[in-house]
Amino acid sequence: MFANRFTTVSAVVAATAVGLAIAPSAQAQEIIVLDGSSTVFPISEAVAETFMEVNPGVNVAVGVSGTGGGFSKFCAGETVISNASRPIKPEEVEACAAAGIEYIEVLVGLDALALVAHPENDWLTNITFEELNTLWAPEAEGTITRWSQVNSSWPNAPIRLYGPGTDSGTFDFFTEEVVGESGASRADYVASEDDNILVVGVSGDENALGYFGLAYYLENQDILNGVAVEGVAASFETGKDGSYPLSRPLFIYISTDALERPEVEAYVRYYLETARDTDLLEEVGYIAVDSSDYDEALAQLDDALAGL
Repeated sequence: MFANRFTTVSAVVAATAVGLAIAPSAQAQEIIVLDGSSTVFPISEAVAETFMEVNPGVNVAVGVSGTGGGFSKFCAGETVISNASRPIKPEEVEACAAAGIEYIEVLVGLDALALVAHPENDWLTNITFEELNTLWAPEAEGTITRWSQVNSSWPNAPIRLYGPGTDSGTFDFFTEEVVGESGASRADYVASEDDNILVVGVSGDENALGYFGLAYYLENQDILNGVAVEGVAASFETGKDGSYPLSRPLFIYISTDALERPEVEAYVRYYLETARDTDLLEEVGYIAVDSSDYDEALAQLDDALAGL
């Protein structure tokens, strides 16, 4: 449907293999707008960059307002693709339905949510779910303020916590897994939808503990210490085999109406082919699913297009 106008990743790989240059598309500038999860952002942005290189007539704009903020924009028709680090919530499904926004959900990869500490912290190397719950439960606010209250072997030092804001899918996932209820958390922590701000905060605070996607930890291992969860460190291997307790799926949601635009279909197909056929996900710090999962997603895309 788009092969004559847009270049797919398979065409790029084939052309590169025989040393051929790919001619740029001759077309007016088209814009594809994405928003949502800061965790999924590096994947969508990396795909967008290579897609625009081979399809210079298209501008892919990727914003970051958190999974919840992204769904708000998506269900209002302000974006055509929403990056999400959790499945869409029932109230968001209702909001999209009320606005007449139909969509498909596509699994694009996996993440291992990383716990991180200051690089000079030599005592916070492992943490249990019980300790995480003690730290982050709503009732901890104003009462659990010293590390020795969580574990008697830890120092009598002030607790400083860093994490995503309430619009983040990472926040929803973490609170559900750790506290047992999505959105239930103490509020007296440094919150930001920008994971880079959290990196700076934890790396500059000797009494800090923070959490965010694996990619941001891997990118900053020189200024952060990883904290194992229940004795298992976050990595590509433990995230993919499920042994890391805070592994999670990552999604994009695509408006089916927008798929009638050739450039949107091309970008989504390119996204899935890139994830399946290259090492891009690992290069930006994420975990690819099995190739059969991407084949299934491409079939799902074809089914959606057939219904238009």
